Amino acid sequence: MIKEKLALVPNKPGCYLMKNKDGVIIYVGKAKKLKNRLNSYFHGSHTGKTAKLVSEIIDFEYVVVSSETESLILELNLIKKYDPKYNILLRDDKSYPYIELTNEKVPRLLVVRNVNRKKSKTRLFGPYPNSSAAKNTVNLLNRIYPLRKCKTYNKKPCLYFHIGQCLGYCTNSINEDQIQHMEKDIIRFLKGDHSLITKKIEEEMYLESEKLNFEKAAELKQLLDYINITLIRQKVEINDELDRDVIGYYADEDYLSIQIFFIRSSKIVERHFKIIPLIDEVEAELTRYIAKFYQKMLLPKELLVPQVVETETLSEFLGISVKTPVKGTKKKLVEMANNNAKITLEEKITLIKQDEEKTSKSNDELKELLGLQKLDRIELFDNSNLFGSYTVSGMVVFIDGKPAKNEYRKYKISFDKNDDYGAMREVIYRRYFKVLSENLVRPDLLIVDGSIGQMNIAREIIDELGLNIMIVGLKKDDKHRTESLMTFEKEIPIPKRSNLFYYLERMQDEVHEFTINYHKQLRSKGAYESVLDKVPGIGEKRRKSLLKKYKSIKGIKEASDMELAEIIPENIISDLRKILEELT
Repeated sequence: MIKEKLALVPNKPGCYLMKNKDGVIIYVGKAKKLKNRLNSYFHGSHTGKTAKLVSEIIDFEYVVVSSETESLILELNLIKKYDPKYNILLRDDKSYPYIELTNEKVPRLLVVRNVNRKKSKTRLFGPYPNSSAAKNTVNLLNRIYPLRKCKTYNKKPCLYFHIGQCLGYCTNSINEDQIQHMEKDIIRFLKGDHSLITKKIEEEMYLESEKLNFEKAAELKQLLDYINITLIRQKVEINDELDRDVIGYYADEDYLSIQIFFIRSSKIVERHFKIIPLIDEVEAELTRYIAKFYQKMLLPKELLVPQVVETETLSEFLGISVKTPVKGTKKKLVEMANNNAKITLEEKITLIKQDEEKTSKSNDELKELLGLQKLDRIELFDNSNLFGSYTVSGMVVFIDGKPAKNEYRKYKISFDKNDDYGAMREVIYRRYFKVLSENLVRPDLLIVDGSIGQMNIAREIIDELGLNIMIVGLKKDDKHRTESLMTFEKEIPIPKRSNLFYYLERMQDEVHEFTINYHKQLRSKGAYESVLDKVPGIGEKRRKSLLKKYKSIKGIKEASDMELAEIIPENIISDLRKILEELT
């Protein structure tokens, strides 16, 4: 059938969709000449991921378009719609954090991600290497400049006013000149000029030292070190202050290595790299990757790319200047990016191959052990609570043995009590009712992190919904390590240090960590009120006194019993310690 269909394919630009024996779309690609590209899959030899893809193709479809830009747009939309397993590599790139100085009468500093490139935000700065760097920078600026911290105006000044990090804008008059002066200094700092703030910190540090307040002076010295070590970046020989990114690549051994340098204010502020299996032609893979990457990034004014990239298509799609430099400093920057891509691939290729081989073999072993025809998608669940409160569940997804983080889901359980079975019943129903109602991809295997009781709850819900999904559980030993795989018929011991053991343990650790992190996130949102309010004997007055002195829950936890006894009675301290211990 494929041979007859290939004869009818025109040599025009368009997209193609590859299907497996179940009619599921497993890969979406685009081509300038559809006939040539599709013929290349079914003639000649292939290696790596391309060979595995071709072995699963039973049928294909294609869509003809009028231009290469339309083809790129359609391709990305089809990937988003069908979520093909061989396009999974485009899902899991992290989004980089930015700092936003809000356009409000009294501005705030926020750490934001997933910036929409079509949304105009004129006061975004970054990207930053990680959320910690962005948060530390925001904390630094908030400490020096008393901006507004609250999302909404309160009826009375909050804790930040009492510790000198806010001017009480909710109740006090606003000095617009003072606001504008702070904004000017902050923007200057975020654009890379740290001299003004560095001078301020140095003056304050020497003043505290003269007062013999050495602890305060040492703290200020740490702030200076953060600026000098973390925020000052590599200078490049382009002084036009234009925000631009430089992209390089290197292809070898069925893999494509991609390197991106972010240049802001003539400095390299961060770099991004990715190594992906090479399934399509280098030109198509690289262009697709760049287009997808910048859908969730703040666009620079200019992209510098290697010759292989489709510059006109990308420029039209992104709406910015995309150039291939042929001489001078800009060409050297692209060459530097190419060289770094090569070095990265050479350093990591052996480990990548070993990891893929182990993962593939472990997934195949699990499939055979459970008697499954295919095992492409696994979904795992875990629950967490604190003294019966903040009950949550988490779901993680592994596709072809690798975590698909964009597929992870968080669930806040509707009731507030310690009931693992009830939590499992609710989360399984909510997840798979949605799978049914929205016709989402169904997993080949569902794993619960618990006993036969939780497995029975999951099976009850799955049967009620009329789904056919295998359910297993992971049993732990007394050291909380994976011991065996549980089915409804038997318990299957998993040899320690086997590849399958590490594979299952990795999945178990992933769902546990994801759920715990969500739990901590919910708890931290209410940390200033709800957590301390749970301690018998700590009312509003004592809570405010603790936070005023120690600034945060972390500060309270690090305080000694003797220090805490100055504010709360000794018999309350042990209850406080018990609850704070659960927060980490």
